Amino acid sequence: MRINNILQYTEHHRYYIFRDFSLSSLDYKMLSLIYQPMVGAFAVAFYQQLYHGISEGTSGYSAIEPQRKLFLGLGLEMNERGRKHLIEQASKLEAVGLLQTSRLGVPDNADVIYEYELSQPLSPAEFFRNMHLTMLLRDKVGKYAVISLRESFGANEPDELAGAQLAKENISVPFYELFKLNMQSVDDELEQALTEVAPSRQASARAAQATAGIPYGEIILRFPRNSANRRFVERLRSDEEQLAQVNYVAYKYSLGVVDICRLLDEDGIFSESGTLNVDELQLRANQFYRQDKKREGERQRALSRTPVVSGEEQADPDELTEEFEVQEQHYLQVPNQLSGRCDVQQYNMLMRNEPHTRFLQRFFPGAVPDWIERVFERMDLNYKLAGPVINVLIHYVIGANDAQRVTKTFLDAVASNMLVKQIDTFEKAVVYVREQAQVEQDKERRKEAALSYAGGYNNAKGGARGGSGSRGTSRKPSIPIVQEDTTSTEVSADELEELRKLARKLEGKG
Repeated sequence: MRINNILQYTEHHRYYIFRDFSLSSLDYKMLSLIYQPMVGAFAVAFYQQLYHGISEGTSGYSAIEPQRKLFLGLGLEMNERGRKHLIEQASKLEAVGLLQTSRLGVPDNADVIYEYELSQPLSPAEFFRNMHLTMLLRDKVGKYAVISLRESFGANEPDELAGAQLAKENISVPFYELFKLNMQSVDDELEQALTEVAPSRQASARAAQATAGIPYGEIILRFPRNSANRRFVERLRSDEEQLAQVNYVAYKYSLGVVDICRLLDEDGIFSESGTLNVDELQLRANQFYRQDKKREGERQRALSRTPVVSGEEQADPDELTEEFEVQEQHYLQVPNQLSGRCDVQQYNMLMRNEPHTRFLQRFFPGAVPDWIERVFERMDLNYKLAGPVINVLIHYVIGANDAQRVTKTFLDAVASNMLVKQIDTFEKAVVYVREQAQVEQDKERRKEAALSYAGGYNNAKGGARGGSGSRGTSRKPSIPIVQEDTTSTEVSADELEELRKLARKLEGKG
């Protein structure tokens, strides 16, 4: 719990509780034997007090009450020491995933309300798959105690079955073989009522992905009944994570429910155990997207040759659900191509959360060139660059409005450099772009300094030669040349006589 000022968290502030589960005997055993050694008995007592703030056998919200009730129930003094102690215990619960605390501002009031959202303890299998929690428990109780605790939560397989190679056949009857539903009529009123009345909500600790909003009912209604993947698609009803991934792929590549059903019906989309192969789904959805884009281009070219009604209002850009906030220190400036269409905050939110296929289209008035689209497809599907990182790369290369850098070689070079430097988050990509911009500025500054130094040197040499540099400044250095010595000395009479004797002697020999 991050509290900057202790006066922001007092016994006079109000609070409420939310939970959408009920503790079982296994959960109580996990709290007592696993979580209590990690966070302490007082933190577990605080968790149970919050849990019982909602009646047993129900879920949803509690009434809004002053936090004085929490202090009195835990035996804490209502002073600065008690507040700090309660903040510390809440922080321990938050760190191990049992609690999430939020602060709500009340309109027309300077006061705030605190929300305590409880999470169900992990099952033994999930807990021991989580390495950082297992390592914390090991540090608290020791290695052998952890092994003993893990064995105490599970029952061993019968000796007759242990190690035996037995053929296993699934003979379970699926839902649609036993029950027949009236799929001709859809009761919208019932669905709306169930949605409004249901007290459960998605855990806010996990940011929601952008989604196409295709419900499970629409998928199963249009999915072939005799398909081999039918039993896997039926599991999506209880698997919210895989259904969200299907919706995200549909949103990313602008696919409808018919296209999604067609993709889910293909071989290789699900593994033998029924797990969704997201990479394969994205690859085939991308093929659908490119085919639709090609057909759309051909249709646009055909329509351009016929008179059409102009003046239709363009649809507003798709609004993206806010998934991840962007801190102000990570803001990048809006490129010239998008100036006036969005402000800095909106642009950075789009760059942080929007799929690269949609973000790339914003920089082009019409269709995106095929070679550019293929380059970024390779980064997404083959290089496995994160979506926000690809968007920052688009901003760095295309948003810079420098036509000389928009080449396949340069794009591949930047993407390779990001992979080598392990740029896998939006924040790292922003830091990388700023560092590269600073390197380019330093390079330009050194180049300008070198040119100015060379120009001043040549101008000085030209002035010394009396203006001989009027034809332009030469960058070649002036190399000194050895000149011939033309100075002569006078020959004496004796030397002249000696030279004459030598000449006569040589003539006589000749």
